[in-house]
Amino acid sequence: MKLDLNCDLGEGEPLGRTRALMRWITSANVACGGHAGDFTMMESCVRLSKQQDVRLGAHPGPWSRGDFGRGHIQLTPDEMESLLLHQVGALELIAQANGVRLHHIKLHGALYHASEEEDALAKRYVAVVERFWPRARIYARARGRVARIARRGGVVVWEEAFVDRNYRDDGTLVSRNEPNALLTGTSVVVARIRQLLEKGDVTAESGKRIALRPQTLCIHSDTPRAVQLARVVAKELYKFSKSANAGRNTTRRIRGRV
Repeated sequence: MKLDLNCDLGEGEPLGRTRALMRWITSANVACGGHAGDFTMMESCVRLSKQQDVRLGAHPGPWSRGDFGRGHIQLTPDEMESLLLHQVGALELIAQANGVRLHHIKLHGALYHASEEEDALAKRYVAVVERFWPRARIYARARGRVARIARRGGVVVWEEAFVDRNYRDDGTLVSRNEPNALLTGTSVVVARIRQLLEKGDVTAESGKRIALRPQTLCIHSDTPRAVQLARVVAKELYKFSKSANAGRNTTRRIRGRV
C-alpha cells in the first residue's frame, strides 16, 4: 500500500490553509465540534475533500476548547462512547448529505493519548467503531495499545507515525509542553521521512532508534509552516513510491527474461 499522508483540519485554521493542505495530503481528519470545529467548518472540509479526492476522516476530541483538547482529561468508557456518537455521528451526517463516505476515525489530543494509556478506553473505542462504523478504519499510534486491540478484534487499523513531532524512547510523543516537541525545519522533516522510508525507524530525542512500520503519516495543520512541510513530505513520498515501482518493474522484466 502506498503510504498515506493525513492532516488534522477544520480546527479553526484559515480556509485558505485548509485548501492548501488538501492539495498535498491524502487523508483529512476533520474536527467534529468537540475541541474545535462547527457545522460550517465541517461542511467546508467535507466538500474540499470531495473536490480534492482526499479520504475523509472524523477527528473527535475532548469537549474542551479552552485548551484545544490537549489538556489532561478523565472520562469513563461510557463517556467516551457518548462523545464518539455525538461527534463522529455529526460529521457522518454532513458527509452523507454531500455524497462522501467516512473513511476513518482518528482521536484528537488528550483523547488520543488517554486511549493509549487506559485499556478500558481503548477497548470501548474499538468496540464502538466496530459496532457503529464497521467500514471505517482506525488511525492509531504505531505499535500502540489501540492498534493492538483493533487488530485482535478484526477492526482495520492504519498505524500512524508523526513527521512533525519528536518521540520518546518508548514510542510515545514528547509533550507539547516541552520545547523540543515539534519538528518544524524542512531539512529535519525530510530526514525523518527518508529514514522512515529507507530504514523503517525514527530517531527519538535521546538518539535511540525506534522501529515503525506505519501505513499513514501525520502532519498537524497548526505546526509552523505546515503547508510547506506537507508539500515536501508529499514529494518525498512520491519519489519513494516511484522508485519502488521502478524497482519492481525491473525485477519483473529480469524474471521475464529468465
